[in-house]
Order: sequence, then C-alpha cells, then structure tokens
Amino acid sequence: MKSQRSEIQGRMMNFLDLDSDGLRRVVLESMVQSQEFTVLSLHEEVSKEVNVSRKVVASMTGYIGSRLGILHMNKKSYRTPRTYALKDEYADIARAVLASL
Repeated sequence: MKSQRSEIQGRMMNFLDLDSDGLRRVVLESMVQSQEFTVLSLHEEVSKEVNVSRKVVASMTGYIGSRLGILHMNKKSYRTPRTYALKDEYADIARAVLASL
C-alpha cells in the first residue's frame, strides 16, 4: 500500500499532467509562494500571468483542497472570507513536483 505522501505526489503529478494551458501550474505555484491566501488574493496573483476569472480560481482552489488534500481552510468569523494555507507537510512535495516539470 502506498504511503500518504506518495499518494499525494501521484495525485499532484496527474493533476499537473492534465494542464493544457498552464493555469494549474500557475495556481499551484502561487499557492506555494503564499503562506496564507484568500480566493481574491490568489486571483490577483494568478491574473498577473493568466487572464482568468475569479470563479475559475475559486473552483481550482476547491478542487485542489478536496481532491489533492493539500490545503488547510480557516474561517475566522461569519463575515470574513475563507483563508487557505498549504499544509506544511505537503509544501515540500509541491515544490519538488513543480521543480520536476
């Protein structure tokens, strides 16, 4: 049986292999660079390189959080937006996968 780290790495490689326009790579690189981010702040970073809507970035964030399982989500109060952070135990995997491409 695969270890959890190798499973995450495999999922991340498959996720990036399906990247036809470079959006997935840009989003993941922006997540790795940011310690903590919201969908809005991530959209601002990604839109510097790729012309994309906020909904697309929000969808990609949800997909990465649920399918890859590498994000930690926090909502401090009812009125504040959700903040996301790359889990510390998977940050090195994400950097290694991005460097290998």
